[in-house]
Amino acid sequence: MKKFTKRIENFTCAHCGAEVLGNGYTNHCPKCLWSKHVDNNPGDRQSNCGGMMQPISIEQSGDKFTITHKCEKCGKTIKQHSAENDDIETIISISSNPDFIFGK
Repeated sequence: MKKFTKRIENFTCAHCGAEVLGNGYTNHCPKCLWSKHVDNNPGDRQSNCGGMMQPISIEQSGDKFTITHKCEKCGKTIKQHSAENDDIETIISISSNPDFIFGK
């Protein structure tokens, strides 16, 4: 069974309003790092939840970052690699403050 479907989609961030250009792997806003719970498996658009996914933590491994998102509606957590165009100031804010909630 295929676990990933590449989808090139542009979107307006439902959290901060930024216009996001998708590249087929984009799953979160590069400005605020928030996401939306739309997939069961990456790219399938099969989730009925639709909740906003808050970036709750950042882990660093070398020069790479992993963002943990938690759905505000159903509580599901998902880990996602950061993207090259993600805002480094937002990454630093989240990683240095475990109680950080962007925009609240």
